[in-house]
Amino acid sequence: MNLKKFSTNRILLSTYFFSLHVPVKFDPSKLKEVTGGSQQPAAKKDDKKDKKKEEKPKAAPKKEEPEPEEEMDAAEAALAEEPKSKDPLDALPKGTFNMDDFKRFYSNNDVDKSVPYFWEKFDPENYSIWIGEYNFNTELTKVFMSCNLISGMYQRLDKMRKNAFASACLFGEDNNSTISGLWVWRGQDLAFTLSPDWQVDYEVYTWKKLDPNSPETKKMVQDYFSWEGTDKEGRKFNQGKIFK
Repeated sequence: MNLKKFSTNRILLSTYFFSLHVPVKFDPSKLKEVTGGSQQPAAKKDDKKDKKKEEKPKAAPKKEEPEPEEEMDAAEAALAEEPKSKDPLDALPKGTFNMDDFKRFYSNNDVDKSVPYFWEKFDPENYSIWIGEYNFNTELTKVFMSCNLISGMYQRLDKMRKNAFASACLFGEDNNSTISGLWVWRGQDLAFTLSPDWQVDYEVYTWKKLDPNSPETKKMVQDYFSWEGTDKEGRKFNQGKIFK
C-alpha cells in the first residue's frame, strides 16, 4: 500500500466533511463585489392596470338625427290652411232619437228586434226618412260593379255618418237590376244640399221624403232593414250595404 497517497486522500476527505459540518457565514459585501451592484426582487406587474391600459374606450353610440320634413307644395299648403269642414247636421236640434244607440242595437241584434226598436225610439219631429232611387238603372251591368257604385257613394259621404243611417239595396241580377236606398237623418230637409262635399252622387238619385206614419213606409223600413222583398218591378233582393 502506498501510505503517502492514502494519507493525502484521508486529509482531503476530512476537509470535505468538515466543510459540510461548519456553516459558512453570508457576507452581503462579497455578493455585491461579485454581482457588481445590489440585487432587489423584481416588482410584480399589475396585471389589472395593464389590462385597463390595453382596453380601448368604447365608442359612444351615434345619435340619430331627425330626417328633415318634406316641404309642402303650394296646393298642399293651401289645403292644410283650410279649416276642417263641420257636419252641418250638428247644428240642427238633437231631439230624442239617439243615432249611435240605434246603430249599436241594429248591429248586435236580429232584425225582428231592431225594427221595433227603431220605431220605439224614432223622433219624427227632428228626424226624417227618405227613399232614394237610382236614375240610370238601365245602364247597370254586372252586379259587383253596381255594388261598387254604392260603396263609392258611402265613402264620399263619410262625414255624414254621425247623424245618418241608410240601407242601400240592389235588386235583380246582371244586366237587369236596380239600386235604391232607405235613409234616415237628422232634420226635415234633404241633407245633401247642406254641404258641397255631399253633392257628388245625390243628383243621380230621385229623392222622396216618406211619411213615418204610413203603412207603406212601415213596410219599406222592414224590407230595407232586413234585406228582403222586391223592387217596384218585382226584382228580388240581391245584395245590400249598410251606412252607419
